[in-house]
Amino acid sequence: MSKAVELAKHLQKLHINNMYNEDFYWTWDKTGEELDAVFTVADALRDLRERNISTRVFDSGLGISIFRDNSTRTRFSFASACNLLGLACQDLDEKKSQIAHGETVRETANMVSFMADVIGIRDDMYIGEGHKYQKTFMDAVQEGYRDGILEQQPTLVNLQCDVDHPTQCMADLLHVIHHFGGVENLKGKKIAMSWAYSPSYGKPLSVPQGVVGLFTRFGMDVVLAHPEGYDIMPDVEDIARKNAAASGGSFSKTHSMADAFQDADIVYPKSWASFAAMEERTKLYAAGDQAGIDALEQRLLAQNAEHKDWACTEEMMKRTKDGSALYLHCLPADITGLSCAEGEVDNSVFDRYLVPLYKEASYKPYIIAAMIFLAKVRDPARALMELDARGGQRKHF
Repeated sequence: MSKAVELAKHLQKLHINNMYNEDFYWTWDKTGEELDAVFTVADALRDLRERNISTRVFDSGLGISIFRDNSTRTRFSFASACNLLGLACQDLDEKKSQIAHGETVRETANMVSFMADVIGIRDDMYIGEGHKYQKTFMDAVQEGYRDGILEQQPTLVNLQCDVDHPTQCMADLLHVIHHFGGVENLKGKKIAMSWAYSPSYGKPLSVPQGVVGLFTRFGMDVVLAHPEGYDIMPDVEDIARKNAAASGGSFSKTHSMADAFQDADIVYPKSWASFAAMEERTKLYAAGDQAGIDALEQRLLAQNAEHKDWACTEEMMKRTKDGSALYLHCLPADITGLSCAEGEVDNSVFDRYLVPLYKEASYKPYIIAAMIFLAKVRDPARALMELDARGGQRKHF
């Protein structure tokens, strides 16, 4: 029995009917079995591709990507995921669209969705705006389908918003699951989700929020570390506490990076702007106050510079369990002595973990493909078995 078939048999046992034709906004909206299904399908698709078996479940159709912020890994992961399943991928460049001429969100949503099966949207820069834009866009798509404008209803994959980054955090977690030899081995593992110094400002909160909102569901001891004033959204902290209580893990906060790293099995040192600062920036942009934006940037850069000791150094790594914790990062990292003079992580640490980091990133196309697969394939377990049995070669030598 192939690995893909074994995984498909596991998938049959899960209660996941609610995933069909549903959007994927936040991980905490999904049940434990639905998260399990995403990991299961991702591993099955990877097994099929590694055995050179075609995973095309679409004969035609489009995946539409809308990136309202810069991206390398997620942009190409979404395109790769669409291609893996047989969908063409088209990126909507808003600068080249009619949005600049006043086209509404509702009109844009319907005009790009005539033959689309999935919409991937990244909108992460402004607190209170990213998720709202995604919801507004998909509400318009649903209206278009209901009114007979669209022949099918595309589903959303959240490629990062102001609240969560589900494709990144689920790829991170799948990497962790494989590293420790199974999801059953995560209970009791300590992960330090820590702020780290960056010479830039305004980095989104969605990665640390996504990590504490997801990893607390697996019985892990999740520690959120940051200097005073770099808080994340209180609502997400509440979600993390509830998740930890339900899973038998823990969620705690500290203002000491050293304490967070002490005996940690996993470390995730990553810079972000404070929730309060991001709220302030959103208000300034809404008011068109460029002078205020510039002043805020200088103030936040100065604030960051007060915490240059918050860095993933060799000494800091020695505090971790056996001095060899798994180092995670969503990339690109601010690397001291390589990409900047002082940053999130020492060059020697980053270089030592380079191969695991790239493997971590390699899970994202499969996570996105699994999200699409589960939303658009009515019987995903049967479909995986049929792909395996058919054995159609992806390429011929």
